[in-house]
Amino acid sequence: MDKAKRLIKKLKAFDVVVVVFYLILSLLHIIFFDRIEYSTAWILINISIIGFAFLISYLESISDSKIWYIIHYWYIAPIILITFKQLWYMVKPIRGVDYDWLFIQIDRWMFGTDPTHLVYQISNPVLTEILQIVYGMFYLLPIILGLSLLKEKRFVALDFAVFSVVYGFFLSYLGYFTLPGIGPRFTLHDFSTLNEQLPGLFLTNFLREIVNTGESIPSGTPNPAEVVQRDVFPSGHTMITLIVMYLSIRLKSKTRYFLSTVGTLLIFSTVYLWYHYVIDLIGGAVFMVFAMWSGKYIFNWWRKKIGKEEFEYGKY
Repeated sequence: MDKAKRLIKKLKAFDVVVVVFYLILSLLHIIFFDRIEYSTAWILINISIIGFAFLISYLESISDSKIWYIIHYWYIAPIILITFKQLWYMVKPIRGVDYDWLFIQIDRWMFGTDPTHLVYQISNPVLTEILQIVYGMFYLLPIILGLSLLKEKRFVALDFAVFSVVYGFFLSYLGYFTLPGIGPRFTLHDFSTLNEQLPGLFLTNFLREIVNTGESIPSGTPNPAEVVQRDVFPSGHTMITLIVMYLSIRLKSKTRYFLSTVGTLLIFSTVYLWYHYVIDLIGGAVFMVFAMWSGKYIFNWWRKKIGKEEFEYGKY
């Protein structure tokens, strides 16, 4: 028992989030085993990831080599993507209903029309190209913040930033189960003619195809609205980008001006490019506030458990 406790205490706060979330996903696989394809395989993958979190934490603690330290932080990146893909097998079979009708009604109540149609009036190929590139930078923003903190050797701030991003991603993923949806490019616009209706210049179509492939609808997919990821509410792009922007400012990162500028454009691009309803962005903002409020308590609770000083913004 003492050995188990010592092993658990070697986990970082973001490892704890990974372990807990993958236990939740595994439990859902067991509960809805008859609905979800490849549940057995996913449970084994989840257990392996949990095991890896413990293993890499242990290896880092007993070794002076920086390689384990680097792997410990970087294993989070593929974990986020693997988790996103796992949800493709889970959300629709478990929930079986989309709530786009609700999102559309709320947006029309707020604006008197569909916001994607409203911003379409200012669309032009140059702006579309810029915003599609910015939208494609989404996963880079947390990495840029993390590398800047690492370069400044602000290791506790880095731990908190990684924890906040991972915690934020997983909270947004839980939101997808609550109110699944596919977004206005399918419901309010013609997805099959998107490149013609909202053209860019050079990279737009290529970047769109990367996004589509990541959402399980590569070019040529029949009935893409039926198989696309149910991932619009809350807007993860908005939530995580706001977390990164907030942390970059509160932690006084040297990248804060860049991240704030690109982040603002990225959030606007989610509606301009027809990926999200405005209510998705509002949901993402609400989730962000909850994540930053509750996340600091959870992070400091774990630091107390492992005998470390509480984190405060101005201290690290």
